[in-house]
Amino acid sequence: MPLPVLSVAQMRAAETATWATGQTEAEVIRLVGKKIARRVRKLTRAGDTILFLVGKGHNGDDARAAAKQLEDRHAQVLEIFLPDTDLLPLETALQAKPALIVDGLFGTGLNRPLSEAWQKIISTLNASYIPVLALDVPSGLNADTGETFGAAVRAALTLTIGAPKTGLLTAAASPFIGQLEVATDVGLLPFAPTGELLWTQAEDFVGFPPPRPAAGHKGDFGHAAVIAGSLGYHGAAVLAARGAQRAQPGLVTVYPQEEIFHAVAAQLQSTMVSPWRPVLKFPSSVSALLGGPGLVSPEQAEEMRINFRHWWRDWEHPFIVDASGLDLLAAEPVARKFIRVLTPHPGEAARLLNSTVPKIQADRPKALRELSRRFGHCWVILKGQHTLIGRSEGEIYVNSSGNPHLAQGGSGDLLAGYITGLLAQPALQSDVAKTLRFAVWQHGAAADHLQATRANWTVEDLANAIGNAG
Repeated sequence: MPLPVLSVAQMRAAETATWATGQTEAEVIRLVGKKIARRVRKLTRAGDTILFLVGKGHNGDDARAAAKQLEDRHAQVLEIFLPDTDLLPLETALQAKPALIVDGLFGTGLNRPLSEAWQKIISTLNASYIPVLALDVPSGLNADTGETFGAAVRAALTLTIGAPKTGLLTAAASPFIGQLEVATDVGLLPFAPTGELLWTQAEDFVGFPPPRPAAGHKGDFGHAAVIAGSLGYHGAAVLAARGAQRAQPGLVTVYPQEEIFHAVAAQLQSTMVSPWRPVLKFPSSVSALLGGPGLVSPEQAEEMRINFRHWWRDWEHPFIVDASGLDLLAAEPVARKFIRVLTPHPGEAARLLNSTVPKIQADRPKALRELSRRFGHCWVILKGQHTLIGRSEGEIYVNSSGNPHLAQGGSGDLLAGYITGLLAQPALQSDVAKTLRFAVWQHGAAADHLQATRANWTVEDLANAIGNAG
Protein backbone atom coordinates (compact mmCIF):
# COMPACT_ATOMS: atom_id res chain seq x y z
CA MET A 1 0.00 0.00 0.00
CA PRO A 2 1.18 3.56 -0.63
CA LEU A 3 2.33 5.41 2.47
CA PRO A 4 0.80 8.70 3.59
CA VAL A 5 3.09 11.71 3.66
CA LEU A 6 3.00 12.95 7.27
CA SER A 7 3.64 16.15 9.19
CA VAL A 8 5.76 15.98 12.33
CA ALA A 9 2.61 16.24 14.47
CA GLN A 10 0.98 13.36 12.59
CA MET A 11 4.12 11.26 13.03
CA ARG A 12 4.11 12.00 16.76
CA ALA A 13 0.46 10.95 16.99
CA ALA A 14 1.25 7.69 15.19
CA GLU A 15 4.08 6.99 17.61
CA THR A 16 1.85 7.73 20.61
CA ALA A 17 -0.79 5.33 19.29
CA THR A 18 1.92 2.69 18.89
CA TRP A 19 3.16 3.06 22.49
CA ALA A 20 -0.45 2.69 23.68
CA THR A 21 -0.49 -0.86 22.29
CA GLY A 22 2.40 -1.91 24.52
CA GLN A 23 5.09 -1.60 21.88
CA THR A 24 8.28 -0.16 23.38
CA GLU A 25 10.50 2.60 22.10
CA ALA A 26 13.50 0.35 22.71
CA GLU A 27 12.16 -2.30 20.33
CA VAL A 28 11.39 0.25 17.62
CA ILE A 29 14.90 1.71 18.00
CA ARG A 30 16.35 -1.79 17.63
CA LEU A 31 14.36 -2.39 14.44
CA VAL A 32 15.27 1.03 13.06
CA GLY A 33 18.94 0.32 13.80
CA LYS A 34 18.65 -2.94 11.89
CA LYS A 35 17.25 -1.12 8.85
CA ILE A 36 19.99 1.50 9.00
CA ALA A 37 22.72 -1.11 9.29
CA ARG A 38 21.34 -2.98 6.28
CA ARG A 39 21.38 0.21 4.19
CA VAL A 40 24.91 1.08 5.36
CA ARG A 41 26.14 -2.34 4.22
CA LYS A 42 24.77 -1.70 0.73
CA LEU A 43 26.59 1.63 0.56
CA THR A 44 29.96 0.38 1.83
CA ARG A 45 32.32 -2.59 1.75
CA ALA A 46 33.57 -4.95 4.44
CA GLY A 47 36.31 -3.32 6.50
CA ASP A 48 35.23 0.25 5.69
CA THR A 49 35.12 2.86 8.45
CA ILE A 50 31.67 4.31 9.10
CA LEU A 51 31.49 7.49 11.18
CA PHE A 52 28.29 7.71 13.25
CA LEU A 53 27.54 11.24 14.48
CA VAL A 54 25.32 10.91 17.53
CA GLY A 55 23.19 13.62 19.10
CA LYS A 56 21.13 13.64 22.28
CA GLY A 57 17.77 12.62 20.82
CA HIS A 58 16.26 9.44 19.40
CA ASN A 59 18.15 9.97 16.15
CA GLY A 60 21.31 9.44 18.17
CA ASP A 61 19.78 6.31 19.70
CA ASP A 62 18.96 4.99 16.22
CA ALA A 63 22.54 5.64 15.09
CA ARG A 64 23.98 3.80 18.11
CA ALA A 65 21.68 0.84 17.49
CA ALA A 66 22.88 0.64 13.88
CA ALA A 67 26.56 0.88 14.83
CA LYS A 68 26.20 -2.16 17.11
CA GLN A 69 24.96 -4.26 14.18
CA LEU A 70 27.90 -3.68 11.82
CA GLU A 71 30.29 -6.43 12.84
CA ASP A 72 31.98 -6.47 9.42
CA ARG A 73 32.57 -2.70 9.36
CA HIS A 74 34.56 -0.40 11.60
CA ALA A 75 31.82 1.65 13.25
CA GLN A 76 33.20 4.79 14.87
CA VAL A 77 30.66 6.51 17.14
CA LEU A 78 31.26 10.20 17.82
CA GLU A 79 28.94 11.93 20.28
CA ILE A 80 28.42 15.62 19.57
CA PHE A 81 26.57 17.22 22.45
CA LEU A 82 28.57 20.43 22.93
CA PRO A 83 29.34 22.00 19.54
CA ASP A 84 31.82 24.51 20.99
CA THR A 85 34.13 21.74 22.22
CA ASP A 86 33.22 18.86 19.87
CA LEU A 87 34.33 20.53 16.63
CA LEU A 88 37.95 19.42 17.01
CA PRO A 89 37.10 15.70 17.47
CA LEU A 90 34.87 15.96 14.39
CA GLU A 91 37.65 17.52 12.32
CA THR A 92 40.04 14.76 13.46
CA ALA A 93 37.54 12.04 12.55
CA LEU A 94 36.93 13.59 9.12
CA GLN A 95 40.66 13.72 8.37
CA ALA A 96 40.67 9.90 8.49
CA LYS A 97 38.33 9.93 5.45
CA PRO A 98 35.63 7.45 6.52
CA ALA A 99 33.75 5.75 3.69
CA LEU A 100 30.40 7.02 4.97
CA ILE A 101 29.02 9.36 7.62
CA VAL A 102 25.74 8.56 9.36
CA ASP A 103 24.02 11.76 10.51
CA GLY A 104 22.18 11.18 13.77
CA LEU A 105 22.61 14.66 15.22
CA PHE A 106 19.08 16.11 15.03
CA GLY A 107 15.78 14.60 13.99
CA THR A 108 12.29 15.94 13.47
CA GLY A 109 12.22 17.37 16.98
CA LEU A 110 14.45 20.32 16.12
CA ASN A 111 12.33 23.49 16.28
CA ARG A 112 14.70 26.39 16.84
CA PRO A 113 17.46 28.20 14.94
CA LEU A 114 20.87 26.59 15.26
CA SER A 115 23.57 28.41 17.15
CA GLU A 116 26.65 29.61 15.36
CA ALA A 117 28.62 26.72 16.86
CA TRP A 118 26.17 24.14 15.50
CA GLN A 119 26.22 25.82 12.12
CA LYS A 120 30.01 25.49 12.18
CA ILE A 121 29.69 21.77 12.92
CA ILE A 122 27.37 21.33 9.94
CA SER A 123 29.44 23.44 7.56
CA THR A 124 32.55 21.44 8.51
CA LEU A 125 30.70 18.23 7.82
CA ASN A 126 29.46 19.47 4.45
CA ALA A 127 32.90 20.74 3.47
CA SER A 128 34.37 17.24 3.87
CA TYR A 129 32.48 16.02 0.76
CA ILE A 130 32.25 12.57 2.37
CA PRO A 131 28.91 10.86 1.54
CA VAL A 132 26.32 11.27 4.28
CA LEU A 133 23.41 9.01 5.18
CA ALA A 134 20.93 11.20 7.11
CA LEU A 135 18.59 9.52 9.57
CA ASP A 136 14.94 10.56 9.30
CA VAL A 137 15.79 14.12 8.20
CA PRO A 138 19.10 15.85 7.45
CA SER A 139 20.17 17.60 10.64
CA GLY A 140 19.16 21.26 10.61
CA LEU A 141 16.20 20.79 8.26
CA ASN A 142 12.60 21.56 9.23
CA ALA A 143 10.71 18.34 8.50
CA ASP A 144 7.44 20.23 8.00
CA THR A 145 8.58 23.05 5.70
CA GLY A 146 11.87 21.88 4.20
CA GLU A 147 13.52 25.14 5.28
CA THR A 148 16.75 25.10 7.29
CA PHE A 149 17.25 26.29 10.85
CA GLY A 150 20.24 28.31 9.66
CA ALA A 151 22.19 25.37 8.19
CA ALA A 152 21.54 21.77 7.24
CA VAL A 153 23.52 18.66 6.43
CA ARG A 154 23.75 17.91 2.71
CA ALA A 155 23.01 14.20 2.53
CA ALA A 156 23.62 11.81 -0.34
CA LEU A 157 20.79 9.68 1.04
CA THR A 158 18.06 10.37 3.57
CA LEU A 159 16.54 7.31 5.22
CA THR A 160 13.37 8.63 6.80
CA ILE A 161 11.64 6.47 9.38
CA GLY A 162 8.14 5.03 9.04
CA ALA A 163 6.71 7.42 6.45
CA PRO A 164 7.86 10.41 4.35
CA LYS A 165 7.67 13.82 6.01
CA THR A 166 6.02 16.72 4.20
CA GLY A 167 9.06 18.99 4.28
CA LEU A 168 11.28 16.42 2.59
CA LEU A 169 9.26 16.74 -0.61
CA THR A 170 9.58 20.50 -0.95
CA ALA A 171 11.83 22.37 -3.34
CA ALA A 172 13.55 24.00 -0.36
CA ALA A 173 14.67 20.60 0.94
CA SER A 174 15.95 19.35 -2.41
CA PRO A 175 19.59 20.46 -1.99
CA PHE A 176 19.86 18.60 1.32
CA ILE A 177 18.02 15.29 1.16
CA GLY A 178 19.74 13.56 -1.76
CA GLN A 179 18.03 10.26 -2.51
CA LEU A 180 14.98 9.81 -0.28
CA GLU A 181 14.11 6.35 1.02
CA VAL A 182 11.67 5.19 3.68
CA ALA A 183 12.48 2.61 6.36
CA THR A 184 9.22 0.72 6.88
CA ASP A 185 8.34 -2.27 9.11
CA VAL A 186 10.02 -0.80 12.17
CA GLY A 187 7.35 -1.77 14.70
CA LEU A 188 5.03 1.21 14.32
CA LEU A 189 1.30 0.82 13.74
CA PRO A 190 0.15 1.06 10.10
CA PHE A 191 -0.43 4.66 9.08
CA ALA A 192 -3.91 5.80 8.14
CA PRO A 193 -4.26 8.10 5.10
CA THR A 194 -4.10 11.69 6.35
CA GLY A 195 -3.92 13.94 3.29
CA GLU A 196 -3.70 14.19 -0.45
CA LEU A 197 -0.12 12.91 -0.89
CA LEU A 198 0.73 9.21 -0.98
CA TRP A 199 4.22 7.73 -1.34
CA THR A 200 4.54 4.90 -3.87
CA GLN A 201 6.33 1.73 -2.75
CA ALA A 202 7.73 -1.06 -4.90
CA GLU A 203 5.41 -3.46 -3.07
CA ASP A 204 2.41 -1.65 -4.56
CA PHE A 205 3.03 -3.44 -7.87
CA VAL A 206 3.29 -7.06 -6.76
CA GLY A 207 1.34 -9.04 -9.36
CA PHE A 208 1.04 -6.05 -11.68
CA PRO A 209 0.64 -6.06 -14.62
CA PRO A 210 -1.57 -9.13 -14.28
CA PRO A 211 -0.58 -12.36 -16.05
CA ARG A 212 -1.65 -12.65 -19.65
CA PRO A 213 -4.05 -15.43 -20.66
CA ALA A 214 -2.27 -18.41 -22.17
CA ALA A 215 -4.38 -18.23 -25.32
CA GLY A 216 -3.92 -14.48 -25.79
CA HIS A 217 -2.88 -13.07 -29.16
CA LYS A 218 -1.59 -9.66 -30.22
CA GLY A 219 -5.08 -8.39 -30.90
CA ASP A 220 -5.87 -8.76 -27.20
CA PHE A 221 -3.13 -6.40 -26.06
CA GLY A 222 -3.85 -3.24 -27.96
CA HIS A 223 -2.21 -1.08 -30.59
CA ALA A 224 -0.14 1.95 -29.58
CA ALA A 225 0.18 4.83 -32.05
CA VAL A 226 2.98 7.37 -31.64
CA ILE A 227 3.03 10.75 -33.42
CA ALA A 228 6.58 11.94 -32.88
CA GLY A 229 9.76 13.16 -34.52
CA SER A 230 10.70 15.93 -36.92
CA LEU A 231 13.84 17.08 -38.68
CA GLY A 232 16.70 17.01 -36.18
CA TYR A 233 14.59 15.15 -33.60
CA HIS A 234 14.16 11.71 -35.15
CA GLY A 235 15.61 10.14 -31.97
CA ALA A 236 12.54 11.21 -29.99
CA ALA A 237 10.33 9.09 -32.24
CA VAL A 238 12.66 6.10 -31.94
CA LEU A 239 12.89 6.30 -28.15
CA ALA A 240 9.13 6.76 -27.75
CA ALA A 241 8.59 3.72 -29.96
CA ARG A 242 11.05 1.65 -27.95
CA GLY A 243 9.37 2.71 -24.73
CA ALA A 244 6.02 1.58 -26.14
CA GLN A 245 7.56 -1.72 -27.21
CA ARG A 246 8.91 -2.39 -23.71
CA ALA A 247 5.35 -2.22 -22.40
CA GLN A 248 4.49 -5.07 -24.82
CA PRO A 249 1.26 -3.98 -26.48
CA GLY A 250 0.19 -6.14 -29.40
CA LEU A 251 1.26 -3.56 -32.02
CA VAL A 252 3.12 -0.25 -32.21
CA THR A 253 2.93 2.21 -35.11
CA VAL A 254 5.01 5.39 -35.33
CA TYR A 255 4.02 8.38 -37.45
CA PRO A 256 7.11 10.63 -37.91
CA GLN A 257 7.36 13.66 -40.18
CA GLU A 258 7.96 12.60 -43.78
CA GLU A 259 11.47 14.11 -44.00
CA ILE A 260 12.71 11.79 -41.23
CA PHE A 261 10.68 8.72 -42.14
CA HIS A 262 13.68 6.73 -43.39
CA ALA A 263 15.87 7.66 -40.40
CA VAL A 264 13.18 6.41 -38.01
CA ALA A 265 12.18 3.32 -39.97
CA ALA A 266 15.79 2.19 -40.31
CA GLN A 267 16.16 1.97 -36.52
CA LEU A 268 13.00 0.00 -35.79
CA GLN A 269 12.19 -3.61 -36.60
CA SER A 270 8.94 -4.89 -35.09
CA THR A 271 7.43 -1.39 -34.98
CA MET A 272 5.43 -0.25 -37.99
CA VAL A 273 6.37 3.17 -39.38
CA SER A 274 4.16 5.38 -41.52
CA PRO A 275 4.75 9.03 -42.51
CA TRP A 276 2.64 11.69 -40.86
CA ARG A 277 -0.17 13.05 -43.03
CA PRO A 278 -2.27 16.15 -42.24
CA VAL A 279 -5.39 14.03 -42.61
CA LEU A 280 -4.52 10.96 -40.60
CA LYS A 281 -6.89 8.03 -40.23
CA PHE A 282 -5.82 5.47 -37.66
CA PRO A 283 -6.50 1.76 -38.06
CA SER A 284 -9.50 0.66 -36.02
CA SER A 285 -7.19 -1.43 -33.85
CA VAL A 286 -5.40 1.62 -32.39
CA SER A 287 -6.23 1.73 -28.69
CA ALA A 288 -3.93 4.48 -27.34
CA LEU A 289 -2.22 7.51 -28.87
CA LEU A 290 0.89 9.45 -27.92
CA GLY A 291 1.54 12.85 -29.44
CA GLY A 292 4.38 15.28 -29.00
CA PRO A 293 7.94 13.91 -28.60
CA GLY A 294 10.25 15.73 -31.01
CA LEU A 295 7.47 17.54 -32.88
CA VAL A 296 9.31 20.71 -33.85
CA SER A 297 7.77 21.54 -37.22
CA PRO A 298 6.54 25.14 -37.59
CA GLU A 299 5.33 24.48 -41.14
CA GLN A 300 2.74 22.00 -39.91
CA ALA A 301 1.99 23.53 -36.51
CA GLU A 302 -1.55 24.62 -37.40
CA GLU A 303 -2.44 21.24 -38.92
CA MET A 304 -1.04 19.53 -35.84
CA ARG A 305 -2.97 21.87 -33.55
CA ILE A 306 -6.27 21.09 -35.24
CA ASN A 307 -5.66 17.35 -35.00
CA PHE A 308 -4.45 17.40 -31.40
CA ARG A 309 -7.41 19.42 -30.18
CA HIS A 310 -9.83 17.16 -31.99
CA TRP A 311 -8.26 14.01 -30.53
CA TRP A 312 -8.06 15.52 -27.06
CA ARG A 313 -11.71 16.54 -27.11
CA ASP A 314 -13.35 13.69 -29.03
CA TRP A 315 -11.18 10.58 -29.40
CA GLU A 316 -12.53 7.74 -27.31
CA HIS A 317 -9.23 6.00 -26.52
CA PRO A 318 -6.39 7.08 -24.19
CA PHE A 319 -4.47 10.11 -25.48
CA ILE A 320 -1.09 10.94 -23.92
CA VAL A 321 0.45 14.33 -24.72
CA ASP A 322 4.11 15.07 -24.10
CA ALA A 323 6.79 17.65 -24.94
CA SER A 324 5.94 19.86 -27.97
CA GLY A 325 2.44 18.43 -28.10
CA LEU A 326 1.55 20.21 -24.87
CA ASP A 327 1.58 23.56 -26.68
CA LEU A 328 -0.91 22.32 -29.26
CA LEU A 329 -3.77 21.82 -26.80
CA ALA A 330 -6.49 24.21 -25.68
CA ALA A 331 -7.98 24.42 -22.20
CA GLU A 332 -11.41 22.94 -22.83
CA PRO A 333 -13.74 20.33 -21.33
CA VAL A 334 -13.22 16.62 -21.97
CA ALA A 335 -15.69 13.83 -21.28
CA ARG A 336 -14.77 12.27 -17.91
CA LYS A 337 -14.93 8.77 -19.38
CA PHE A 338 -12.00 9.49 -21.72
CA ILE A 339 -8.46 8.81 -20.51
CA ARG A 340 -6.28 11.87 -21.02
CA VAL A 341 -2.72 12.27 -19.74
CA LEU A 342 -0.30 15.23 -19.72
CA THR A 343 3.39 14.67 -18.92
CA PRO A 344 5.01 18.10 -18.39
CA HIS A 345 8.30 18.87 -16.70
CA PRO A 346 8.31 22.01 -14.48
CA GLY A 347 9.28 24.33 -17.35
CA GLU A 348 6.43 23.07 -19.51
CA ALA A 349 4.01 23.28 -16.59
CA ALA A 350 5.04 26.90 -16.02
CA ARG A 351 4.42 27.69 -19.67
CA LEU A 352 0.98 26.04 -19.66
CA LEU A 353 -0.03 27.90 -16.50
CA ASN A 354 1.55 31.23 -17.51
CA SER A 355 3.69 30.98 -14.41
CA THR A 356 7.35 30.49 -13.52
CA VAL A 357 9.37 27.42 -12.63
CA PRO A 358 10.07 28.63 -9.05
CA LYS A 359 6.33 29.10 -8.48
CA ILE A 360 5.58 25.64 -9.89
CA GLN A 361 8.25 24.05 -7.70
CA ALA A 362 7.11 25.95 -4.62
CA ASP A 363 3.79 24.08 -4.64
CA ARG A 364 3.90 21.17 -7.04
CA PRO A 365 0.60 19.58 -5.93
CA LYS A 366 -1.21 22.86 -6.52
CA ALA A 367 0.32 23.13 -10.00
CA LEU A 368 -0.76 19.59 -10.83
CA ARG A 369 -4.33 20.27 -9.69
CA GLU A 370 -4.54 23.47 -11.75
CA LEU A 371 -3.17 21.80 -14.88
CA SER A 372 -5.71 19.01 -14.56
CA ARG A 373 -8.58 21.47 -14.09
CA ARG A 374 -7.56 23.59 -17.08
CA PHE A 375 -7.33 20.60 -19.39
CA GLY A 376 -10.57 18.82 -18.66
CA HIS A 377 -9.68 17.12 -15.36
CA CYS A 378 -7.10 14.98 -17.10
CA TRP A 379 -4.37 12.93 -15.45
CA VAL A 380 -1.11 14.84 -14.96
CA ILE A 381 2.36 13.43 -14.48
CA LEU A 382 4.40 16.38 -13.19
CA LYS A 383 7.96 15.23 -13.72
CA GLY A 384 11.02 16.08 -11.66
CA GLN A 385 12.45 14.97 -8.35
CA HIS A 386 9.65 12.93 -6.77
CA THR A 387 7.40 12.98 -9.85
CA LEU A 388 3.73 13.51 -8.98
CA ILE A 389 0.83 11.57 -10.51
CA GLY A 390 -2.75 12.73 -10.03
CA ARG A 391 -5.58 14.87 -11.24
CA SER A 392 -7.81 17.73 -10.10
CA GLU A 393 -9.41 15.63 -7.36
CA GLY A 394 -8.41 12.65 -5.27
CA GLU A 395 -5.02 11.34 -4.23
CA ILE A 396 -1.73 12.59 -5.61
CA TYR A 397 0.94 9.90 -5.73
CA VAL A 398 4.60 10.70 -5.14
CA ASN A 399 7.04 8.53 -7.05
CA SER A 400 9.81 7.01 -4.94
CA SER A 401 12.24 5.85 -7.64
CA GLY A 402 14.71 7.60 -9.93
CA ASN A 403 17.86 9.67 -9.63
CA PRO A 404 19.43 12.83 -11.15
CA HIS A 405 20.99 10.83 -14.00
CA LEU A 406 17.53 10.64 -15.59
CA ALA A 407 18.16 14.25 -16.62
CA GLN A 408 19.25 13.25 -20.13
CA GLY A 409 17.71 14.11 -23.47
CA GLY A 410 15.26 11.40 -24.53
CA SER A 411 14.41 10.17 -21.03
CA GLY A 412 10.96 11.77 -21.15
CA ASP A 413 10.30 10.47 -24.68
CA LEU A 414 11.00 6.95 -23.47
CA LEU A 415 8.66 7.35 -20.49
CA ALA A 416 5.86 8.76 -22.64
CA GLY A 417 6.14 5.81 -25.00
CA TYR A 418 6.15 3.33 -22.13
CA ILE A 419 3.00 4.90 -20.66
CA THR A 420 1.29 4.69 -24.04
CA GLY A 421 2.26 1.06 -24.55
CA LEU A 422 0.74 0.19 -21.18
CA LEU A 423 -2.48 2.19 -21.66
CA ALA A 424 -2.96 0.65 -25.12
CA GLN A 425 -3.72 -2.62 -23.36
CA PRO A 426 -7.41 -2.91 -22.43
CA ALA A 427 -6.62 -4.81 -19.23
CA LEU A 428 -4.54 -1.89 -17.95
CA GLN A 429 -7.11 0.85 -18.64
CA SER A 430 -9.44 0.00 -15.74
CA ASP A 431 -7.10 1.41 -13.06
CA VAL A 432 -5.42 4.36 -14.73
CA ALA A 433 -3.79 5.61 -11.54
CA LYS A 434 -2.03 2.32 -10.91
CA THR A 435 -0.91 1.98 -14.52
CA LEU A 436 0.56 5.50 -14.55
CA ARG A 437 2.22 5.00 -11.19
CA PHE A 438 3.71 1.71 -12.38
CA ALA A 439 5.09 3.33 -15.54
CA VAL A 440 6.75 6.19 -13.67
CA TRP A 441 8.10 3.89 -10.96
CA GLN A 442 9.53 1.44 -13.52
CA HIS A 443 11.22 4.30 -15.38
CA GLY A 444 12.91 5.50 -12.20
CA ALA A 445 13.70 2.03 -10.86
CA ALA A 446 15.41 1.09 -14.12
CA ALA A 447 17.56 4.22 -13.79
CA ASP A 448 18.38 3.30 -10.19
CA HIS A 449 19.47 -0.18 -11.25
CA LEU A 450 21.65 1.21 -14.02
CA GLN A 451 23.24 3.76 -11.72
CA ALA A 452 24.05 1.06 -9.18
CA THR A 453 25.84 -1.03 -11.81
CA ARG A 454 27.59 1.57 -13.99
CA ALA A 455 28.37 5.27 -13.93
CA ASN A 456 27.97 6.19 -17.61
CA TRP A 457 24.70 4.70 -18.78
CA THR A 458 22.66 6.34 -21.54
CA VAL A 459 18.98 6.63 -22.38
CA GLU A 460 19.50 3.84 -24.91
CA ASP A 461 20.54 1.64 -21.96
CA LEU A 462 17.44 2.80 -20.10
CA ALA A 463 15.31 1.75 -23.07
CA ASN A 464 16.67 -1.77 -22.67
CA ALA A 465 16.19 -1.83 -18.90
CA ILE A 466 12.74 -0.27 -18.43
CA GLY A 467 10.09 -2.74 -17.36
CA ASN A 468 12.48 -5.19 -15.70
CA ALA A 469 12.53 -3.67 -12.20
CA GLY A 470 10.70 -5.64 -9.57
